[in-house]
Amino acid sequence: MKESSIMKIHYITGIAALFVVAVHIMMRLVMPYELSLEYENVIANYHNLPYVVLLESILVLISIHGFNGLRIILLEMRQTKSWESMVTVVTIAAMMGVIAYGTRTIIVANGLSLG
Repeated sequence: MKESSIMKIHYITGIAALFVVAVHIMMRLVMPYELSLEYENVIANYHNLPYVVLLESILVLISIHGFNGLRIILLEMRQTKSWESMVTVVTIAAMMGVIAYGTRTIIVANGLSLG
């Protein structure tokens, strides 16, 4: 994939992340902050499908944006083809790991079984 296309993805995920995090913060303002941190309210959030979709989108967008940013920083350190390939593979694997673990957390908190 061309680097210009990767940067477009970086910009789009950054802008989309700003939007979904703003919606998340607005949804948190519905009740007092201390109440929103109580166990029952946190678990109730995971049973609210639109909120789960919001959390998953935050997880995916921030992971893609963050790991691509890390990839870009690491590519500035060295300019060889082997370094670029290694950094790309490692950051994609780490991103997929974070997304998988975060999705697992959302599924388990929703009361569903993985096995």
